[in-house]
Amino acid sequence: MGDKGKMMVALVVLGLLVQGTVAHPCGSTFFSALVQLIPCRASVAPFSPIPPNEACCTAVKVLGQPCLCVLVNGPPISGVDRSMAMQLPEKCSVNFEPCELAKKKE
Repeated sequence: MGDKGKMMVALVVLGLLVQGTVAHPCGSTFFSALVQLIPCRASVAPFSPIPPNEACCTAVKVLGQPCLCVLVNGPPISGVDRSMAMQLPEKCSVNFEPCELAKKKE
């Protein structure tokens, strides 16, 4: 495993530790939830044909539906297609309720 891989693992572990200590309905900050989904990066890139791998699906399950919705409704994330992110639970066979998209102010 290269330095980048070790760094990503460390960030995911850190995200898991943060998740256990923050008391929101989601249990994670936006940033820590985003860090947890690093294994899904290739599967949520715009127009990506790459299905989520086992590491990604495990991350989605650990993250949970409320935190996934926080990410989907949060600020734009460079290189992440929100509709692809919303499909992760279905593609990973995780039984989450669909996220309600926040209404955008015009």
